[in-house]
Amino acid sequence: MAARAFFLPGVFFLFSAFVLLLLVSISLPGLPAIDIARSHFTSGVAPHVTTKSEAIEQIRFGIWAYCIYDAPSGHRSCVDPGHGYSVHLESTSNSVTIGSAATRGLAVHPVAAGVSFIAFLLSFSAHITLTLLASILSFLAAILTLIAFAIDIALYVMVHNKVNNLHDVHVHSVAGPGFWMTLAALILLLFAGCTVCFGRRRARMAGASDSTYPEKPGFLGRFRRRRAAV
Repeated sequence: MAARAFFLPGVFFLFSAFVLLLLVSISLPGLPAIDIARSHFTSGVAPHVTTKSEAIEQIRFGIWAYCIYDAPSGHRSCVDPGHGYSVHLESTSNSVTIGSAATRGLAVHPVAAGVSFIAFLLSFSAHITLTLLASILSFLAAILTLIAFAIDIALYVMVHNKVNNLHDVHVHSVAGPGFWMTLAALILLLFAGCTVCFGRRRARMAGASDSTYPEKPGFLGRFRRRRAAV
């Protein structure tokens, strides 16, 4: 029971981290509510992107694409998904560009999701080698997720700084749900790497202690056998 108390949470942590990373990897436009960063243009002159002439009230940055919400209708439109997109925003007197160099690294998210899924499958094995491999892959997925989270932070900081440079525009930039889901997955993977390996180790130790060995006769037992032989 003590071993299962460590093993089962480890499997749950791995599964939860995988689901979070999978959802973030899909992101918008498939899941419009899950983005890395978003900017709300609250007042002043609303900017527009070069691909559309209509003013926008919000823009969201995902893994594969960005989506804009027209002002004042709120109609959502997204660019075609792809690896490494760029955004060019224009106000009445200046413009800013968020280049593909800031978004290309976001593709680390699905890689981390794939590694965490493999670790999740291996965590069911009772073989010590596969269990150790599951623990190593959990930490590897945590490292990849840490890299992905660092890229998320860099994107958020760039978006915040760039859109604030637009003239005559009042903007409020926040981290999106995908940003916080990546952080949660990172924490879960760190816990999983410890609990999976430790839980399986406790299970093997418990199995070894339950093994029965023939009881060695004591001094009186050996004495009685000698008397019986005489």
